[in-house]
Amino acid sequence: MTDARKTAEEHLRAWCDGDPEAVAAAVASYADPDSGGTLAGPALAAHAAAVLARFRNLRFETGRVAGDADAAVVSWTLTADHRDAYLGIPATGGAVTVTGTDLVTVDADGAHVRRDFDRLALAAGLGYGARFVPESDGTREFGVSARAATGRTERPGALVLTWLEVRDDAEAADVDLLSVEIVKSLRAARGFLGVTTFDIGDRKYTLSAFDRPESVRAVHARPHQRAVRRFFKSGLCTRVHTSVWRPIHARDYARCPGCAAVVVTGADAACPCGWTPGDAPTL
Repeated sequence: MTDARKTAEEHLRAWCDGDPEAVAAAVASYADPDSGGTLAGPALAAHAAAVLARFRNLRFETGRVAGDADAAVVSWTLTADHRDAYLGIPATGGAVTVTGTDLVTVDADGAHVRRDFDRLALAAGLGYGARFVPESDGTREFGVSARAATGRTERPGALVLTWLEVRDDAEAADVDLLSVEIVKSLRAARGFLGVTTFDIGDRKYTLSAFDRPESVRAVHARPHQRAVRRFFKSGLCTRVHTSVWRPIHARDYARCPGCAAVVVTGADAACPCGWTPGDAPTL
């Protein structure tokens, strides 16, 4: 009969060896926080292959092993190299460490492993903090955003809006890496004022501000050209939108910290107590 303690050791060894088929062969079923449920056979081998592609050179340090031939709990510390997207996090190229446990039980069908670890702690180890947003309520979708400013305070003369629809977390991470390179190239452009990016549902949006429409050609630097080629030639994303907008009306307001009066920014206006807000805010 299968021994739970021995199976736990063999299963961890298969992971360390980077062998998806051995991982699947060692147990009758397996589940972890990323598996989407209980897996076995080819489905488990495929899941193990995906994990081993994201995190390479797995090193398990086994802690306390408790139990007997029918059931065992193994605590472990895993160190691995992050080489592919995980939870939408682009590959960092560095090592990450996470702790967890394997519960191994044995019945007539064989050994069953239930692995538990903290995905939030793993994300934190990769340099990412969790941000919780509500589920879609049927009317609204929620997401996260980022901003990169240049410090220039003039009002935009042109806005560029793009969005891309992604298939999954891996593609989302790929788009994020491209976006970082595009933003870096834009910051060196003379007419660029600032950019904000935001994710809502399966769409990734970018809103860039420029001093005048003629400066929009800065968008078409090499990083942007690579992204365009990836869409048309390599199958990146399912849909893309791009457009250029000219503001018809723009007005900024600020509240005086002393008398609380509202004053128009960027104009020769002052509140009753003499305070002036200065330049318009950056994007």
